[in-house]
Amino acid sequence: MNSPLVPLGRPRTERADAARNREQLLATARAMVAELGVEKVTMDGLAERAGLGKGTVYRRFGTRAGIFHALLDEDEHAFQDQVLSGAPPLGPGADPENRLIAYGRARAAYLADHLAIVRASLDHKQPVPVGSPATLTRMHIRMLLGLTRPGIADLDSLAIQLTAALEGPVLLYLSAPQPTATPGPAMAERLGDSWQALIERVCRP
Repeated sequence: MNSPLVPLGRPRTERADAARNREQLLATARAMVAELGVEKVTMDGLAERAGLGKGTVYRRFGTRAGIFHALLDEDEHAFQDQVLSGAPPLGPGADPENRLIAYGRARAAYLADHLAIVRASLDHKQPVPVGSPATLTRMHIRMLLGLTRPGIADLDSLAIQLTAALEGPVLLYLSAPQPTATPGPAMAERLGDSWQALIERVCRP
Protein backbone atom coordinates (compact mmCIF):
# COMPACT_ATOMS: atom_id res chain seq x y z
CA MET A 1 0.00 0.00 0.00
CA ASN A 2 1.45 3.33 -1.02
CA SER A 3 1.85 6.08 1.52
CA PRO A 4 -0.07 9.35 1.03
CA LEU A 5 3.08 11.36 0.42
CA VAL A 6 2.67 14.19 -2.03
CA PRO A 7 5.07 16.11 -4.33
CA LEU A 8 7.12 18.82 -2.66
CA GLY A 9 6.09 21.56 -5.05
CA ARG A 10 8.53 21.56 -7.97
CA PRO A 11 7.03 23.58 -10.84
CA ARG A 12 5.08 21.42 -13.28
CA THR A 13 6.32 23.17 -16.41
CA GLU A 14 9.65 24.79 -17.21
CA ARG A 15 11.20 26.17 -20.38
CA ALA A 16 13.71 23.81 -21.95
CA ASP A 17 16.60 26.26 -21.57
CA ALA A 18 15.68 27.01 -17.96
CA ALA A 19 15.50 23.28 -17.21
CA ARG A 20 18.94 22.74 -18.75
CA ASN A 21 20.39 25.59 -16.71
CA ARG A 22 18.81 24.23 -13.52
CA GLU A 23 20.23 20.75 -14.06
CA GLN A 24 23.64 22.17 -14.92
CA LEU A 25 23.70 24.41 -11.87
CA LEU A 26 22.57 21.67 -9.50
CA ALA A 27 25.10 19.19 -10.89
CA THR A 28 27.84 21.79 -10.57
CA ALA A 29 26.77 22.70 -7.03
CA ARG A 30 26.85 19.04 -6.00
CA ALA A 31 30.33 18.66 -7.44
CA MET A 32 31.52 21.75 -5.57
CA VAL A 33 30.02 20.53 -2.28
CA ALA A 34 31.73 17.16 -2.70
CA GLU A 35 35.06 18.71 -3.64
CA LEU A 36 35.21 21.88 -1.54
CA GLY A 37 32.57 21.53 1.20
CA VAL A 38 29.47 23.68 1.57
CA GLU A 39 31.34 26.60 3.12
CA LYS A 40 33.28 27.21 -0.12
CA VAL A 41 30.24 27.27 -2.42
CA THR A 42 29.35 30.83 -3.44
CA MET A 43 26.97 32.32 -5.98
CA ASP A 44 29.80 33.81 -8.04
CA GLY A 45 31.89 30.64 -7.81
CA LEU A 46 28.96 28.54 -8.96
CA ALA A 47 28.31 30.80 -11.94
CA GLU A 48 31.96 30.70 -13.00
CA ARG A 49 32.30 26.94 -12.65
CA ALA A 50 29.00 26.25 -14.42
CA GLY A 51 29.91 28.59 -17.26
CA LEU A 52 26.73 30.63 -16.82
CA GLY A 53 26.12 34.28 -16.12
CA LYS A 54 25.85 35.52 -12.56
CA GLY A 55 22.40 36.87 -13.35
CA THR A 56 21.23 33.37 -14.24
CA VAL A 57 22.41 32.03 -10.91
CA TYR A 58 20.84 34.88 -8.91
CA ARG A 59 17.54 34.56 -10.77
CA ARG A 60 17.48 30.82 -10.19
CA PHE A 61 18.40 30.73 -6.49
CA GLY A 62 17.97 34.27 -5.16
CA THR A 63 20.49 33.82 -2.34
CA ARG A 64 23.33 31.49 -1.45
CA ALA A 65 20.97 29.59 0.86
CA GLY A 66 18.71 29.08 -2.16
CA ILE A 67 21.37 26.86 -3.73
CA PHE A 68 21.12 24.46 -0.83
CA HIS A 69 17.33 24.66 -0.70
CA ALA A 70 17.32 23.50 -4.33
CA LEU A 71 19.71 20.63 -3.61
CA LEU A 72 17.58 19.51 -0.68
CA ASP A 73 14.43 19.70 -2.81
CA GLU A 74 15.97 17.36 -5.38
CA ASP A 75 17.12 14.93 -2.70
CA GLU A 76 13.78 15.02 -0.85
CA HIS A 77 12.07 14.02 -4.10
CA ALA A 78 14.49 11.11 -4.52
CA PHE A 79 13.92 10.03 -0.91
CA GLN A 80 10.15 10.22 -1.38
CA ASP A 81 10.40 8.08 -4.53
CA GLN A 82 12.17 5.36 -2.53
CA VAL A 83 9.35 5.42 0.04
CA LEU A 84 6.60 5.34 -2.58
CA SER A 85 7.98 2.80 -5.02
CA GLY A 86 11.32 1.49 -3.77
CA ALA A 87 12.15 -1.95 -2.48
CA PRO A 88 10.64 -3.12 0.82
CA PRO A 89 10.80 -2.64 3.71
CA LEU A 90 11.21 1.10 3.02
CA GLY A 91 8.94 0.87 -0.01
CA PRO A 92 5.64 -0.99 -0.37
CA GLY A 93 5.50 -4.73 0.25
CA ALA A 94 6.50 -5.09 3.90
CA ASP A 95 4.19 -5.12 6.90
CA PRO A 96 3.42 -1.67 8.36
CA GLU A 97 5.52 -2.02 11.51
CA ASN A 98 8.62 -3.01 9.55
CA ARG A 99 8.00 -0.14 7.14
CA LEU A 100 7.80 2.27 10.09
CA ILE A 101 11.11 0.98 11.43
CA ALA A 102 12.74 1.13 7.99
CA TYR A 103 11.44 4.64 7.38
CA GLY A 104 12.88 5.90 10.65
CA ARG A 105 16.28 4.35 9.99
CA ALA A 106 16.38 5.69 6.43
CA ARG A 107 15.23 9.14 7.50
CA ALA A 108 17.82 9.36 10.28
CA ALA A 109 20.56 8.38 7.82
CA TYR A 110 19.26 10.91 5.29
CA LEU A 111 19.18 13.76 7.83
CA ALA A 112 22.65 12.94 9.14
CA ASP A 113 24.06 12.73 5.61
CA HIS A 114 22.50 16.07 4.61
CA LEU A 115 23.22 17.97 7.82
CA ALA A 116 25.84 20.30 6.32
CA ILE A 117 23.58 21.17 3.39
CA VAL A 118 20.61 21.75 5.70
CA ARG A 119 22.68 24.07 7.90
CA ALA A 120 23.80 26.00 4.83
CA SER A 121 20.18 26.40 3.72
CA LEU A 122 19.13 28.03 7.00
CA ASP A 123 18.97 31.68 7.91
CA HIS A 124 20.63 31.51 11.31
CA LYS A 125 18.77 34.65 12.41
CA GLN A 126 15.52 32.68 12.19
CA PRO A 127 14.28 29.63 14.16
CA VAL A 128 14.87 26.21 12.66
CA PRO A 129 11.83 25.74 10.39
CA VAL A 130 9.49 22.78 10.34
CA GLY A 131 8.61 22.50 6.66
CA SER A 132 6.99 20.12 4.24
CA PRO A 133 9.45 17.21 4.70
CA ALA A 134 8.44 16.92 8.38
CA THR A 135 4.78 17.16 7.34
CA LEU A 136 5.28 14.35 4.84
CA THR A 137 6.97 12.28 7.52
CA ARG A 138 3.96 12.80 9.81
CA MET A 139 1.52 11.76 7.06
CA HIS A 140 3.50 8.60 6.33
CA ILE A 141 3.85 7.68 9.99
CA ARG A 142 0.13 8.26 10.55
CA MET A 143 -0.82 5.99 7.65
CA LEU A 144 1.46 3.11 8.70
CA LEU A 145 0.61 3.47 12.38
CA GLY A 146 -3.09 3.29 11.58
CA LEU A 147 -2.52 0.04 9.70
CA THR A 148 -0.44 -1.41 12.53
CA ARG A 149 -2.79 -0.39 15.36
CA PRO A 150 -6.24 0.20 13.79
CA GLY A 151 -7.93 0.91 17.12
CA ILE A 152 -5.35 3.30 18.53
CA ALA A 153 -6.75 6.40 20.22
CA ASP A 154 -5.86 9.90 18.92
CA LEU A 155 -3.78 8.75 15.98
CA ASP A 156 -3.05 12.32 14.88
CA SER A 157 -1.43 13.34 18.17
CA LEU A 158 0.69 10.20 18.30
CA ALA A 159 1.85 10.73 14.71
CA ILE A 160 2.91 14.28 15.61
CA GLN A 161 4.85 13.04 18.65
CA LEU A 162 6.58 10.31 16.66
CA THR A 163 7.49 12.80 13.94
CA ALA A 164 9.09 15.01 16.57
CA ALA A 165 10.97 12.01 17.96
CA LEU A 166 12.34 11.24 14.51
CA GLU A 167 13.06 14.69 13.09
CA GLY A 168 13.68 16.47 16.39
CA PRO A 169 17.13 15.18 17.41
CA VAL A 170 18.75 16.31 14.17
CA LEU A 171 16.85 19.61 14.14
CA LEU A 172 18.00 20.29 17.70
CA TYR A 173 21.54 19.60 16.54
CA LEU A 174 20.99 22.04 13.70
CA SER A 175 19.87 24.77 16.07
CA ALA A 176 23.17 24.71 17.98
CA PRO A 177 25.43 27.67 17.15
CA GLN A 178 28.18 25.33 15.97
CA PRO A 179 28.15 21.53 16.21
CA THR A 180 31.19 20.04 17.89
CA ALA A 181 31.28 16.91 15.76
CA THR A 182 30.33 15.88 12.26
CA PRO A 183 27.40 13.45 12.17
CA GLY A 184 27.76 10.26 10.21
CA PRO A 185 26.83 6.59 10.10
CA ALA A 186 27.35 6.11 13.85
CA MET A 187 24.94 8.92 14.69
CA ALA A 188 22.36 7.60 12.21
CA GLU A 189 22.72 4.08 13.60
CA ARG A 190 22.13 5.26 17.17
CA LEU A 191 19.08 7.27 16.13
CA GLY A 192 17.83 4.29 14.12
CA ASP A 193 18.21 1.93 17.07
CA SER A 194 16.31 4.33 19.33
CA TRP A 195 13.59 4.73 16.72
CA GLN A 196 13.17 0.96 16.36
CA ALA A 197 12.88 0.51 20.12
CA LEU A 198 10.26 3.24 20.25
CA ILE A 199 8.19 1.84 17.37
CA GLU A 200 8.30 -1.71 18.74
CA ARG A 201 7.01 -0.44 22.07
CA VAL A 202 4.28 1.72 20.51
CA CYS A 203 3.11 -1.11 18.24
CA ARG A 204 3.05 -3.70 21.01
CA PRO A 205 -0.58 -4.87 21.60
